[in-house]
Amino acid sequence: MSTTGPLRVAATVIAVAIGGLTAAGLVPSHGPLDIAVAVVAVTGAVAALFSPVGAGLALGALAALSPVATPAATFAALNAARRRPLRGAVAVAAAGIAGHAVQGRWRPYPGLFYGWWLLLMAAAYAALLGWGVWAQARHQLLISLRERARRAEAEQGRRVLEARLAERTLVAREMHDVLAHRLSLLAMYAGALEYRPDAPPQRLAEAAGVIRLGVHQALDELREVIAVLRHEDTGVVRSLPDVPRLVEEAVAAGQSVHLRDESGDPELAPVAGRTAFRVVQEALTNARKHAAGQPVTVELRAEGGMLVVDVRNPVGEDLPDLSGSGVGLVGLTERVGLAGGTLEHAVTATGEFRLRAELPCRTV
Repeated sequence: MSTTGPLRVAATVIAVAIGGLTAAGLVPSHGPLDIAVAVVAVTGAVAALFSPVGAGLALGALAALSPVATPAATFAALNAARRRPLRGAVAVAAAGIAGHAVQGRWRPYPGLFYGWWLLLMAAAYAALLGWGVWAQARHQLLISLRERARRAEAEQGRRVLEARLAERTLVAREMHDVLAHRLSLLAMYAGALEYRPDAPPQRLAEAAGVIRLGVHQALDELREVIAVLRHEDTGVVRSLPDVPRLVEEAVAAGQSVHLRDESGDPELAPVAGRTAFRVVQEALTNARKHAAGQPVTVELRAEGGMLVVDVRNPVGEDLPDLSGSGVGLVGLTERVGLAGGTLEHAVTATGEFRLRAELPCRTV
């Protein structure tokens, strides 16, 4: 509370007390007592700003001596109700009623019965008590609303930060999937050019054209990734129906891939369809990197309401990283989990590396 507030309240109390003192002139014999009570009441009103309950109890007792103390006593009761728990405020109000009950018996007002006087004082203190409690509850509510607004703002900031981190992770994952696949295809063609420098010019030109086309395709797919992340409908998002085309591109690049599609065109959610495509793409990329020259078998089938993507290839000299530290398989596991499926990868007893994913089909 600022200094201006207490001074203004004290000035008001002084003015009311002076008015009460003037009114108390109806009983001239108590003039010196009323003057002394007025001085003490003004001091007590200022003290009530800092100690509402203690000063309020004292002012309630002081009201028994003179009507001059009534303004200060009622102010103390209101201030206690606004700033202190209900128990203390009720005690101050009870002290004020008791003090005025004594005052009404000792210094009765002309023309006012004592019973009506008690009723009037009780109603006045009850109104002050209710007003103060309501003001305190309203103040606490405003504080609570401000705190909730501050927390909501902080929570919104945290959610925005988490969304940005999630978006960056998604961008990195999509970039990895697209670039790893395309660059591995380009590496195969570049390797052929490196090991066959004596190839006919026509074959070299064809290989260079394929590399140029692969670069353009990689750029196009990167644009598609950015468009998807920006929620743009480009109509060219890769999904399960694009798996045969993916296999054809791998075969055209010299990779031995056999596709066995027994899925029967299942009904998949968009995220599950994109995930199935990414599983096959990552599996073919890993086979080119770690088992170059080995045949790859891709199987798609429906089992018990799930789409099963099963990719196998003989183990090459360089095993894929199964420890969980690589970006590809770890990111793929997270992607499949977000789509509601499961992913398993291991080297089988027959010497094959197997990647198996199960994705849920839509239920009608």
